[in-house]
Amino acid sequence: MGICGSKEKNDGQSTEMARPSQPAASNAPTQQNIPVAGEGATVKARRSPDNPIVYFDIAIGGQPIGRIQMELFLDVVPATSENFRQFCTGESNRGGYKGSTFHRVIPNFMIQGGDFMNGDGTGSASIFGGDSPNTNGSQFFILTASTPHLDRKHVVFGEVLDGMDVVKQIEATRTGQGDKPLSDVVIAGSGQLAGAKPLA
Repeated sequence: MGICGSKEKNDGQSTEMARPSQPAASNAPTQQNIPVAGEGATVKARRSPDNPIVYFDIAIGGQPIGRIQMELFLDVVPATSENFRQFCTGESNRGGYKGSTFHRVIPNFMIQGGDFMNGDGTGSASIFGGDSPNTNGSQFFILTASTPHLDRKHVVFGEVLDGMDVVKQIEATRTGQGDKPLSDVVIAGSGQLAGAKPLA
């Protein structure tokens, strides 16, 4: 499933991309061109060997449950991907995902995180500075279902390669008011496993 964020601003123009399962531009990722690796396997093949692979180690209620590995589409949305990558590695001086929570979970839709400032969906940061519309923020969501209503509204900048079972465990977490998980869902660790060097 896709990882979504805000629209990417590129040379003063806002570019939009449909979610991966819908055809968009010819170089846009689709579910059809990202094959599953091996019969019965849960690990997807990488879209590009130059794209970064990042990870989250997840704990629910203080108990480790596993790792989510994600490919970032640096080849399609470089600024959005680099923003997310730096928050995964912690190299940004604006903060990072390690120790932050998934603050919103909606079954059959998505899990949302990235507010390492306030932890409730009201805060966001960017490695590029600023918080105006069509810029890259730190909040993101991982889709767990088809979402045609989000087409042309959010940028898909990555995909879960491995650990969708962990995403599903997060999705199954009981929630309260505002779709907030009743048990803390924490990104206990995060970083980069492979892929491209940072943007110059």
